[in-house]
Amino acid sequence: MGKIYCVMGKSSSGKDSIYSRIMQQGNPALLRIVPYTTRPRREGEMDGREYVFTDETHVQQLESAGKVIELRAYHTVYGIWKYFTVDDGRIDLSAHSYLYIVTLEGYQKIQRYFGSSQVVPIYIEVEDGERLLRAIARERQQKTPQYEEMCRRFLADAADFSEEKLTEAGITRRFINKDMEGTIREITEYIRRDMSGMEKQDKRISIWR
Repeated sequence: MGKIYCVMGKSSSGKDSIYSRIMQQGNPALLRIVPYTTRPRREGEMDGREYVFTDETHVQQLESAGKVIELRAYHTVYGIWKYFTVDDGRIDLSAHSYLYIVTLEGYQKIQRYFGSSQVVPIYIEVEDGERLLRAIARERQQKTPQYEEMCRRFLADAADFSEEKLTEAGITRRFINKDMEGTIREITEYIRRDMSGMEKQDKRISIWR
């Protein structure tokens, strides 16, 4: 059986860059899950790569069909933006493992949906002052910077990833992202070791069968 490795962290913690770099390594045993969203595309984003961009009508159709695994709705200064995970037939844990970026709440819902033994948390942490500087630098690169929305996300993350909520979710290990290259190596090795453990377990099961 495969697993879903859930990458989590506050905004501007580097989780998107780390995720992309790990996927670029081309590990055939680790596939991507593409989330869905109703928010507008940003500069450089492509439909079906970072997200499947959709609208409210499609969201309602998927919910009616029982396909939505988890959904988060954010009341932004530009309206309500939804981010969600869909059981669209492309997640097959009997054959593959996956790397996926989610929120803490999303991780918990995915864990309940697939089972705690099949879902592994990878929590990335950055000191708040450094994280704020990164967020400002990233927003400046946008054609139309949305500083108000950036501040909303920054403050919301403090509540969403509070120490109490991390403890409740069973998050015990943290990957401190001071050095991007070092953090990527650490997470890659962590996943490799965990997947090696799965292979050994599968072999033991096949022997007993």
